[in-house]
Amino acid sequence: MNTVARDAQSRPLSALPSVDRVLGFEAVRVLVAEFGREPTLDMVRKVLDEARATLRTDAAIDVGESALSASVGAALRREHARRQRPVVNLTGTVLHTNLGRAPLPPEAVRAVAEVMASPTNLEYDIERGARGDRDDLVAPLLAQVTGCEAATVVNNNAAAVLLALNTFARGKEVLVSRGEQIEIGGAFRLPDVMARAGCQLREVGTTNRTHLSDYEEAIGPKTGLVLKVHPSNYAITGFTAEADEARLGALAASRGVPFMVDLGSGALLDMSRWGLPKEPTVRETLTHGATLVTFSGDKLLGGPQAGLLAGSREAIARVKKNPLKRALRVDKMTLAALEAVLALYRDPDRLAARLPALRLLTRSRAQVRAAAERMRPLFEEALRGKAVVEIEECASQIGSGSQPVETLASAAIVVRCAARSPSLRRLEAAFRALPVPVLGRIAEDALRFDLRCLEDEAQFAGLLRELSP
Repeated sequence: MNTVARDAQSRPLSALPSVDRVLGFEAVRVLVAEFGREPTLDMVRKVLDEARATLRTDAAIDVGESALSASVGAALRREHARRQRPVVNLTGTVLHTNLGRAPLPPEAVRAVAEVMASPTNLEYDIERGARGDRDDLVAPLLAQVTGCEAATVVNNNAAAVLLALNTFARGKEVLVSRGEQIEIGGAFRLPDVMARAGCQLREVGTTNRTHLSDYEEAIGPKTGLVLKVHPSNYAITGFTAEADEARLGALAASRGVPFMVDLGSGALLDMSRWGLPKEPTVRETLTHGATLVTFSGDKLLGGPQAGLLAGSREAIARVKKNPLKRALRVDKMTLAALEAVLALYRDPDRLAARLPALRLLTRSRAQVRAAAERMRPLFEEALRGKAVVEIEECASQIGSGSQPVETLASAAIVVRCAARSPSLRRLEAAFRALPVPVLGRIAEDALRFDLRCLEDEAQFAGLLRELSP
């Protein structure tokens, strides 16, 4: 290569400032104060390396102070951004597993913040001045709202089922209807959980019809537990039958076998009082003779992720002696949130107004439609010339395996692309790129935003003004 050619290549590279010089830029000094010297230094080196590689093929790129400072700042903010962020849930699924299920009430948020910032009496009995039991923080409230004798808490309902199975039926048979061998999200199957718990599955009945006599014939010396699973994430219809729960409880008691019911979704009150489909409650299940009931904290209960076990004193005492209990226990933040949510159930007349999950579930179509009418002009302004905006009736889902065949009458903003405008996928991506991502769904050649879960309309209006489709 001749000297002229070498000089032509070296001049652009020589235009790059040194690392120390970039660190001295005024805007970069501000970044050092914000992110720290080491992270900023590492990012400056990365940005300069990328610029050096680009200059070898494109001598026209801007490597001035302003451009380099902006690149370093943008890269640092991307790298240091929180991975878990708030989003606006307009998907039409209220208790969305991928979006964290039930939103918590302000009382729970305050309780969590308080215990996070201070030592607490997590396992300390203040009155006695001695070691306490963390379950005592919520067990009295659970007894009050469910009628149970005792209760304990683990990190989710799958853990509660695993713990109970291992406690009562390790090395023994568990009787369960063939039609109740559920699979929950992530391909976790009840038979697999049983195997991990050290139990042997004993099917009774058929997929669509199981009778009390099927259990009666199957109970024997090897039976450790009779298990009934509430079908919270599927439905079998048509020519069906299942054993009456109260009669099944009586049968198990007469044979001296524990009777466990996995309720899953965890309704504590009759949901029909608010116009929602009726779900079996924990209290009803216990009165039907269940030795132990397991259920989730973050579904219809409306609290934090947790698995709750409620039942007889003897049953809960056995569960708490299992070494797995310590491995599956929850922390002080979960217990603080759960206590605050359970306390709201003392006043059922105001529960729908104070518990966010229930408030969202009980919004009428007229209320959601009114919100859509208020938001429609903002959508039209943000998407002017790029999309047609309409309001359509739709059906929301409760979600998280709760009442799978039931829907809620709702209303949605429906966006259809105009000619020569961005594709639906690009529009959907633009909404996700907002400072607080807005999540809808694409269906029937349209981008749909079910407004059932939209409560902060002022914040949402501000987001729409920042949309760049």
